[in-house]
Amino acid sequence: MPHWKLTLAYDGSGFHGWQIQNVQNGLRTIQGTLAEAIASLCGESVLPQGSGRTDAGVHALGQVATFTLQAPIPADNLQRSLNRALPAAIRVLLAEEVPETFHARHSATAKTYEYRIFENRLQHSGGAVSERICSPFLAPYVWDCHWPLNLVAMQGAADDFIGQHDFTSFAAADPDLSERSDASSGPSPVKTITRSTLTRESNLLIYRVTGSGFLHHMVRNIVGTLVEIGRGSLAPDAISTILAARDRSAAGPTAPASGLFLISVDYESDSDASTLEAEAAQ
Repeated sequence: MPHWKLTLAYDGSGFHGWQIQNVQNGLRTIQGTLAEAIASLCGESVLPQGSGRTDAGVHALGQVATFTLQAPIPADNLQRSLNRALPAAIRVLLAEEVPETFHARHSATAKTYEYRIFENRLQHSGGAVSERICSPFLAPYVWDCHWPLNLVAMQGAADDFIGQHDFTSFAAADPDLSERSDASSGPSPVKTITRSTLTRESNLLIYRVTGSGFLHHMVRNIVGTLVEIGRGSLAPDAISTILAARDRSAAGPTAPASGLFLISVDYESDSDASTLEAEAAQ
């Protein structure tokens, strides 16, 4: 029986996250939509396992999913047929057969996320001063932030996340924890961050973070805290104190889901195929 690995890109705006929901509530999810497309093609009921469960409104440029089918099918045919069956908001970038021991989540060694912030800064043109307006075509993919932000202060604070830390202060309660096999203890709050950078690109602030794993809402809570530092509500050197507190109330608010993208997932066995980094759509 072929065991499949799919690399996916999706616009999460119209979906209630990755995780399949109770059928009775009628909420559309990425996982559920993908399962329906597979069933329509192969007549098989499978539940694709993702590398992580992105929240409602969160996007992906390199999500990974695995599942096993009974029927053999060439990889190119599977990719092409799924893209015809799926809505335009979900695309299969790559379909490949992998050993049955490979699991999208358990086999992952690192993930990279990107968060995009639209700064509503004042702009000067021909002697006139006006406020930058976020286009309605960009708004679903950014945080339309209305405060002037100190980029230098935010960059310095972003550096403080590098290394191994207990991220309890940046974790929200996981509403799906009771459904997981490790629910008795929950995921370890200790994560290793190898990249944490903030840059200004094409009129956006881009936060990129790579780590061994991420807790529920962790990236969005980090971004919300960095913005508090950028607007002057928190001191630039506050991160170490917040981490040491191990208390969610010590950190800043949760940034909106719309600006968050899962960029790539790394695997020891196949780093080239598993670290697809698509160009960021403007």
